[in-house]
Amino acid sequence: MERNKLKSILEAMIFASDTPLSMNQIRVILEGVEKADIDGALAELAEDLKERAFFLKKAGGGYQFATRPEYFRWIKQMFAGRERNRLTRAALETLSIIAFKQPISRVEVAAIRGVNSDGVMQTLLERKLISITGRDEGQGRALLFSTTKEFLIYFGIDDISDLPKPKEIEELLAMGEGQKAIREIPEEEILAREVEEEADAGAIDGEPAPPSAAVTSPPAEAASGDVAEPPLDSAPAAEGALLADDAH
Repeated sequence: MERNKLKSILEAMIFASDTPLSMNQIRVILEGVEKADIDGALAELAEDLKERAFFLKKAGGGYQFATRPEYFRWIKQMFAGRERNRLTRAALETLSIIAFKQPISRVEVAAIRGVNSDGVMQTLLERKLISITGRDEGQGRALLFSTTKEFLIYFGIDDISDLPKPKEIEELLAMGEGQKAIREIPEEEILAREVEEEADAGAIDGEPAPPSAAVTSPPAEAASGDVAEPPLDSAPAAEGALLADDAH
């Protein structure tokens, strides 16, 4: 197939897809086209977009178009009132632990956070940001959790290895970059975010937030940091049923 035509076809396919388009999907659709030709056309397409307001990127193992960060201010205004539900601080903490320690059991997550995280993990399961990926070999055969492809797409990364290593984060904070970034955020905005996130976390754990969005009490701490695993014969048939009795 002629290169310019192939490039135009790929551009149309990626533009029309509502999720990142994987190489396997592309090859199935473009039957008979060699992978090397597809790679070359994608590279040229990425080069063509260098001066445009959007670019070609890889996320979750596939290709998608994304607007450049410098236009965030105007795009945010365009979608004002239609933003997707943000993750609460509790959800972000739990998701970070799972991302860096996966596969990990909910007992281990609770031990690291110091509080029962079942309700938050149920929410992450429902949003398909984590999934059950097996059982521990130890006593009780605890269920193990890992991040998903949806997690990669949500955060706009192609592979879990693209996440910064804990050592890199420590070095960044040691150099003062983390504190500098925080100082650049107005104090009133930080306080507003904390109130909103804590109120959302209370609602997930089964404590509805009052109209003023004030938090009446912090989440209850686990007595020992451990959460009992369900008996083997009560293991759920589907991911979403794991913590069905938990408030969220």
